[in-house]
Amino acid sequence: MRHALKPRTTIVIAEKEFKFPFDLGHLLIRPYEHLGSGIDFEEAERLKATLVKAITTIIENDDCDSPVYTFLPGLKPPAFEVASAALEGMHSAAAKAASFSLEAPADTAGQDMVFSVLLESFAKARKEGDFTTARVLIQKIRGLRPRPDGKPSNDPYLVQQHALVTYKSKQPTKEAKVAAFEEALDILRVLEPEKTGDPETLGLWGAIHKRLWEETKDRKALDEGIFSYARGFYIKRDYYTGINYAFMLDDRARMQEAPDERTADRVLARRIRRQVLDIVEAAIAALPKGEDGNAQDPAEKYWLGATRLEALLGLGDPRFEKERAALLATATEPWMGESTDAQLAKLAALLEEGAPAAPTTPSPPA
Repeated sequence: MRHALKPRTTIVIAEKEFKFPFDLGHLLIRPYEHLGSGIDFEEAERLKATLVKAITTIIENDDCDSPVYTFLPGLKPPAFEVASAALEGMHSAAAKAASFSLEAPADTAGQDMVFSVLLESFAKARKEGDFTTARVLIQKIRGLRPRPDGKPSNDPYLVQQHALVTYKSKQPTKEAKVAAFEEALDILRVLEPEKTGDPETLGLWGAIHKRLWEETKDRKALDEGIFSYARGFYIKRDYYTGINYAFMLDDRARMQEAPDERTADRVLARRIRRQVLDIVEAAIAALPKGEDGNAQDPAEKYWLGATRLEALLGLGDPRFEKERAALLATATEPWMGESTDAQLAKLAALLEEGAPAAPTTPSPPA
C-alpha cells in the first residue's frame, strides 16, 4: 500500500531471518536482529544509526523507490484536498473526544481524530488503573468503528481491551463483580473463544473464568478456566498462562473426589511448572540489556522472577526462600512485593489444603 501511494521515501525493514517472498527480492530491505523477547541495545543503536543515514539520504534525493511508479512512470500519486472546514472539523472532533461526547463527527478526518484522542485517553486510564473510565472510553471507541450491522467493532484488540477493563473494573458487591465478569465474557464471545487459537483471547477467557470461580465456586467456571489456560499455554508457551494453568490445576485437585483424578491434576501442575521454569529462564536471558549490563526494563525482569518464585514454591524447591528474599529486594514499587507475597500466600494455602493426609499406623490385629 505504501509503494502504491508514494513513489519515494519508503523504508522497508525486516528481521534478518525473515524469508523474503520472491517478488520482494529487488527491494532494499534493511535487516535487524531480534533476540527472543526483545532487541539487543547495541543492535538497536546500530539500526537507529542506519535509519538516520537512510532518512537523510532519501530526503535529499528524488529517486523513485516504488516498484509501482517504476513500472507505471505516468502514474500520478493521489492527494488529499485539505480545506479549512476539514481542519475545523478535526479541532471540533478533538474537543468532543476530550469531553467524552457520544456523538461522532460525520467527516472521516473528524472521526479519526476522535478515535485517536479517545484511544490515547483509554491507554492513560488503563495504565493508571482507572478501569471504570477506561471501560467507558473503550466502549465509545468500538462504536466509532461499527460493523455493517451497526454493532460495535469486533476488532480483536479492541474487543480484548474492552473485556479486560470490564472484568477488572472495581465493583462494590459480589453480585456486581459477578455481573461484570459475565459482561466481560459476553464481550469476548464475538471472538469465539471456544474455537479460537489466539493466545490473548484464551488468556483473557481463562482469567475471567478464574475470577468467576473465585467469587461463585461454580465448578463449570473452574473447568473452563483450566481448559482455556491449557490451550493458550500449549499454543504460545508463555509463562503467564502456564503459571495460572498450574495454579488452577492445584485448585481443582483439592476438590477431586477420586484419588486418581486428584493425583493427575497435581502431577500435571508440577510438569507445567517445570516447563514454566525453562520458559522464564530463557526469557530472562533474552531481556534487552543497557550499557551497564542490566535489564532495560527492571519491572519485566521482576515479574519474570515472581513467576519463577511461584513455580519453585509449587514444586517445593529448596531454592525458594533464598530467591524470594533476593527478588523482593529488587521491587521498584512497594505494591509489587505486596502483590507477589499475596499470590505466594494463596498458593501456599492451596497446596496445604490440598495436601494428602498423613499416613496412619494400622492397629495390630487382635
